[in-house]
Amino acid sequence: MKIAVYGANGYQGRLVLTEAVRRGLNVVLVGRDAARLRHAAATVALSNPDIRLAGPDIRVAPADDHDALVAAFRAADAVVNCAGPFTPTGAAVVRAAIAASRHYVDTAGEQPYIKAVFDTFGARAQAAGVTVVPAANDACVPGDLIAALLAERLGPLEEITSVHLITGGGGPSRGSLRSLIESIDIIKAGGLVYDDGDWRAGLPARKTSIILPGSAQAVPVARFPLSEVVTIPRHVRVRHVEGLAEAALAARLSVPIDPSIIAGLPEGPDEQARATQRFTYLIDAVALDGRRARGVVEGPDTYGTTAVIAVESVRRLVAGSAKPGVLAPAQAYDPAAFLRSLLPHNVHWTIQEGEERTAGN
Repeated sequence: MKIAVYGANGYQGRLVLTEAVRRGLNVVLVGRDAARLRHAAATVALSNPDIRLAGPDIRVAPADDHDALVAAFRAADAVVNCAGPFTPTGAAVVRAAIAASRHYVDTAGEQPYIKAVFDTFGARAQAAGVTVVPAANDACVPGDLIAALLAERLGPLEEITSVHLITGGGGPSRGSLRSLIESIDIIKAGGLVYDDGDWRAGLPARKTSIILPGSAQAVPVARFPLSEVVTIPRHVRVRHVEGLAEAALAARLSVPIDPSIIAGLPEGPDEQARATQRFTYLIDAVALDGRRARGVVEGPDTYGTTAVIAVESVRRLVAGSAKPGVLAPAQAYDPAAFLRSLLPHNVHWTIQEGEERTAGN
């Protein structure tokens, strides 16, 4: 199996490249600068002496060169796009992957871009016989899969609330900061909410605080443009879906960033900083009859976990039988099976309904 990693020279791209090679997959490094791609290959090989990346296959293809992208992607079985920010260039990469008849995933977290992929490329992907799964990242994939399991238990739902809480890990990568700049207006506005059959902006949050697992203390939360708000309603019968983040985190990410300072910042958190990071994602569901259930996903290192999830996502598309089109994670993969595949990477999940507790291990 061979996968093309677009943006392989970037911070997230190198992590995806490392994970792919660690699993024994062949890779094609694709980007706009051959020297930077060669440097990325050398850096991965030097930093990971236990994996082998000899004679890397490097293809130069800027996002605005459709023919070069198509030719590069045809050298692989599928594409992983790690080149954020995705809002200005992601659609061109999706379009080229479909033209090359190759499955596609990306690591995007930009809510408007993810919705645009669903709105724009569904029919094209179906006609080409390929599967497109945007937002194959640390939060959207497990959150979307957990939502499917909650719906299996409860049936049609009144609401789903997804909440992100992250501690430690150092600062964001340069790519994440640039994505924040692209999304700053929708972050300030709180993002889209799914309500009564459509995605809407400007609705007030139904919750302003949540209780963490194992704690009686309420944590303030605020509306935030989460990816799973776009994906969950595509396969779950639910009236209302909203995304929340810890209020302090949402406030920090709402502050405008001067683009001129980003180039002088570290490319991303180092391995030691990433090892200190922990995430907790809560998916709270309320059935039409009032029954409630909560899914909890916990793990380390959002960037490293994103690499694991992106590679596992594309591997399953190539090896499996997902239907063509633009799909949410739970439409493309078996939810419980995919979640079990994350256990060796210290990503654990539980579902609690009333007094009953089901563990994902």
